[in-house]
Amino acid sequence: MSTHVQKPGWFTVNVLNRTIAWLTRRGLSVWGSRVLAVRGRKSGEWRRTPVNLLTVEGDKYLVAPRGHVQWTHNMRAAGGGELHLGRTTEVFTATEVTDDEKPELLRAYLKRWKAEVGVFFGGVGPDSSTEELRRIAPDHPVFRITVTV
Repeated sequence: MSTHVQKPGWFTVNVLNRTIAWLTRRGLSVWGSRVLAVRGRKSGEWRRTPVNLLTVEGDKYLVAPRGHVQWTHNMRAAGGGELHLGRTTEVFTATEVTDDEKPELLRAYLKRWKAEVGVFFGGVGPDSSTEELRRIAPDHPVFRITVTV
């Protein structure tokens, strides 16, 4: 498994993420934004972070553009979590997608959010070849989510 991680800078942590999370908590989705809540794998405490919810052919996915970050480790341990948009909470289970399944999901994700997250994909974009997307697939965890409540 890849250990690829791109840590966010000060502006992202203290301004951008907080602004997106604030708007999302008030019910204003910014290009599909949700607040992901997942239990910490060590503490058991709820951890929250803004994410982009990708829908492809009716299935919902969470993609980690920055790589194997804390929420992805927690998701693997917890097997699911909650997505919040305003007062709406969706409880879900999560299944990690195999690298072979990722190219078209990464293409769809980049097509929608390349302006926001494209820098984290090493020059690979929505028009890149399947081979290029397959090459970066191990660096970007993807989870298929199934809403349970």
